[in-house]
Amino acid sequence: MTTEEHVLVIPESRLALLGTFSGFRPFCSDALESLLNPDYMEFRPRSTVEDDPTFKQLIPYAILQADTGGQSSLFHYTRGSGQGEKRLHAKRSVGIGGHISREDAQGDDLYRSGMQRELSEEMILESDYSEELVGFIYDDTSPVGRVHLGVVHLLKLNQPAARAREDDLVDSGFAPVEQLKQQLDSFETWSQLCLSHLF
Repeated sequence: MTTEEHVLVIPESRLALLGTFSGFRPFCSDALESLLNPDYMEFRPRSTVEDDPTFKQLIPYAILQADTGGQSSLFHYTRGSGQGEKRLHAKRSVGIGGHISREDAQGDDLYRSGMQRELSEEMILESDYSEELVGFIYDDTSPVGRVHLGVVHLLKLNQPAARAREDDLVDSGFAPVEQLKQQLDSFETWSQLCLSHLF
């Protein structure tokens, strides 16, 4: 018998720390520190929170940026059917990330260790990079959006040396930002928000 995944959540009331917003909000370190207050974080069975907007599942959302041919490019892919969130299958994305599960909870920083595990599980990074926290995403216009809160990490790679480790990240690779913005409608909502607000 497989045990059910327990995922990291915070109470909906903690969203007020970001002010009232829907869509994209620029990063604020004080707000993240408050959101990640251990007193309010807990792990709950994924099946009980997937349709319960009174809890928000914290999702690290990492965007990989590199220069190709003198222009800014982003890593992108299409979500295959094996990806965890069924409501996002066949959607294109520029974000690598997922739920932080109880198994990820190593050390003092549950969020950070979970984010690193998710990244290494889905990607093979063969370049040095710098990392910057750039924003929050909350989309209250859809059932999937109402139960998730995204924290956007921008990883600037020294060279475009990154590839998908998971078979379910299909049609993947780097493409110029402007090209991706011209194809905005084919991307999941979170990626659309990031492409529109960050680039």
